[in-house]
Parts: sequence; C-alpha cells; structure tokens
Amino acid sequence: MFIVDGLSVLNTFHLAALEVGKQFYWQLGNFRVHGQVFLTSWFVIALLIVASIAATRNIQRIPRGIQNTMEYALDFIRDLAKSQIGEKEYRPWVPFVGTLFLFIFLSNWSGALVPWRLIKLPEGELAAPTSDINTTVALALLSSLAYFYAGFSRKGLGYFGNYIHPTPIMLPFKILEDFTRPLSLSFRLFGNILADELVVAVLVLLVPLFVPLPAMILGLFTSAIQALIFATLAASYIGEAVEEHGGEHHD
Repeated sequence: MFIVDGLSVLNTFHLAALEVGKQFYWQLGNFRVHGQVFLTSWFVIALLIVASIAATRNIQRIPRGIQNTMEYALDFIRDLAKSQIGEKEYRPWVPFVGTLFLFIFLSNWSGALVPWRLIKLPEGELAAPTSDINTTVALALLSSLAYFYAGFSRKGLGYFGNYIHPTPIMLPFKILEDFTRPLSLSFRLFGNILADELVVAVLVLLVPLFVPLPAMILGLFTSAIQALIFATLAASYIGEAVEEHGGEHHD
C-alpha cells in the first residue's frame, strides 16, 4: 500500500498463482466425476500396459532392457508378497499386490516427472492421480475388500473367529480396525503426495532455478517409499486374514 498525494493506491504483486481444491469435472448423466483424475490415471495405466507388452512380446533367455526391468520388478513384488502373506498362500496375490505397487509407484512419480501443468484445463490442473483423495480411498477400499475375500475364501465363516481371538474382549477393537485401516492407508498416501507436490510447486514459483531440485529428488524417494508402504501393508493385511488362529506366517 502506497500513499501518493493523499490518495491510497493499492499495488498487488502476484508472487505465485497456486490454487488448491479446484477440480475439472465431467458430467455423465446425473453424476459428476473428476475428469483430471481419470486422465492421469489412464495415462499411468497405458504406461503399464505398454511396458508389459514390450517386455513380453519377444522374451529372451537372457533378459535385457525392458524385459530385465520388468523381471526385476516381478521378483521384488514376489518377495514382498511372500514375506507378508506366507510361502503357501502368496502366489495368487502376487498380481494384486504387484498392480497396487506399480500403479501407485508410477502415479507418484508422474507427479514429479511429467509436466502436467503445461496441459491447460478449463478448471483445475492435472496432477498425480494419488494426490487426489478419491484415488487413494478407492485403492484403500480395494485392499480392504481383498483381505476380506482372502479370509472368507480361506476360512469361510470361521474368518469371524479372528474378531474374538485371542479373547472376545477384542471384538469392538477388531471391528474398529476394519474402519481405520482404509482411512490410514488412503490419508497417508494422499497427504504425503499432495504435500510433496505443493512444496515443489511453491519452490518453483518462488525460486525457479536450482533451489527446488533437492526437494524434487527427495520427493521421488519419498514417493517410492509411499508405494512400498501401501503395498506392504495391503499384503500384510491379506496375510493376517489367511493365517491360522495362534499361528505364524509361513515364511
């Protein structure tokens, strides 16, 4: 605010134009869906499909290139599922755990490596799919459905015995745990990815040279860790659902 000849003149300096909360919607009949989330999610899914086709179209005995990368990822996911679910039960769950990990991993990294903001939308802006709470809640609910299905398919109605093991006093706590697990999974992933994108965006707008680079590199590291945590916890919940009462994981 400056005073000039007794008149007050307001000068506004736009140091940053960062908006949070605006969304680009698609109207499908009576439903409004987040179009920006679908666009970025389809992009990540397309990358996974292309990488899978490229890795398997000409399989070599000695893997190299994309085939070597995908086989390394498969070995990593198989070891993760085996350690959390158990040696006897893990194999059917490798595709599910692997899909979770790879989708979240690529989604997180897309927020840092893909210049989404160069693509203009009528409202809102494109960003990593996992920076939207709708995506992370959907992934968390899928994980919950997976461990319920694992428990029922393994034990039938005997699965409900988990709720009173080792004592019936645990019943309300086990029921509460079924609600807190998806909340914890979804908000942890959403909060970390959104916070990372906001920090980098603010630094780029305020100090657009080399200062944001360390934050971007750290963001790539934390994004990978968040994908690993989500997949590990999902596999761990499935392992708990299929283990016998009083038993241990079969490692």
